[in-house]
Amino acid sequence: MQDSLNAVSVLSSMITPAVLISASATLIFSTSARLARIVDRVRDLMKSIEHLSSSDNIDFPEDRRREFDRQLAIQTRRSRLIQNSLTSFYLSLSLFVGSTVTIGLRAGFRVFPLWVPNLLGIIGTLFLFYACVVLIAETRLALRSVRSEMQFVLALREKYQQRRIQKENEQI
Repeated sequence: MQDSLNAVSVLSSMITPAVLISASATLIFSTSARLARIVDRVRDLMKSIEHLSSSDNIDFPEDRRREFDRQLAIQTRRSRLIQNSLTSFYLSLSLFVGSTVTIGLRAGFRVFPLWVPNLLGIIGTLFLFYACVVLIAETRLALRSVRSEMQFVLALREKYQQRRIQKENEQI
């Protein structure tokens, strides 16, 4: 009876790290998707820069070049934040797995002191928390970038409208 209670206790204590492992894996997956979006955006910017550099008949080239440079700088910052976040998620995942393993080894072989799985779990949770905070910063930066890009498009539209009005006035 005591052995079965001990086995249930061990399995119960292994569930918490398992749930955190699953959460970390989900966050890693979604953050990797965010990184892929950044890579796609940089590739689009590269194509736009190549087109801008190779074509002589593009309207407002200096404005566009400044905007592309600004966007590349933002994507660079975003990619660094995503890299930090992913590193922290992977560390937390590893620590949660380590916590689960030490719980099992502690129960079966008394290899580790009781505090080791707890310490691993706490450190893993701190890395998980840090990674989430970094993702908040990255999200804010991404939204700021989108707002800025929309402002650029609206400013470009205004320049086109002014040009059209100027041409209409010249024709009169």
